[in-house]
Amino acid sequence: MTKYLLDTNTVSFALRGVGAVGDRLRDSDPTEIAVAAVTEAELWFGVRKLGSRKLERAVVGFMDAVMVLPFDRAAARSYGTLRALLEARGTPIGIADTMIAAQALATGCTLVTNNRRHVRRVPGLVAEDWT
Repeated sequence: MTKYLLDTNTVSFALRGVGAVGDRLRDSDPTEIAVAAVTEAELWFGVRKLGSRKLERAVVGFMDAVMVLPFDRAAARSYGTLRALLEARGTPIGIADTMIAAQALATGCTLVTNNRRHVRRVPGLVAEDWT
């Protein structure tokens, strides 16, 4: 059962060997780790933008090793509610971050992120920083 949803920055840290993310991943049950399809999309954007074959190989290897959660109807509903709430409060966090946070809420996963400034704005979101 998926327990942790890694955001894009966390995956980037793992790929670059920054912080303790790699150690936490090695110590975790692989069935408890996932990324959102939105995170995969952001990673592929980075690969194409930078044109790095090394990064491409790293992303392929990482993505082959983790579960990718599709952005389904429950996530879509959660996103709509969360984005409307954050905009009404005047505290939006960006579309991709909102989608990832909404998916963590919809699936009951702990979001793994170092972006404390954004996650503080999301009511009910459980988050951890592995860096």
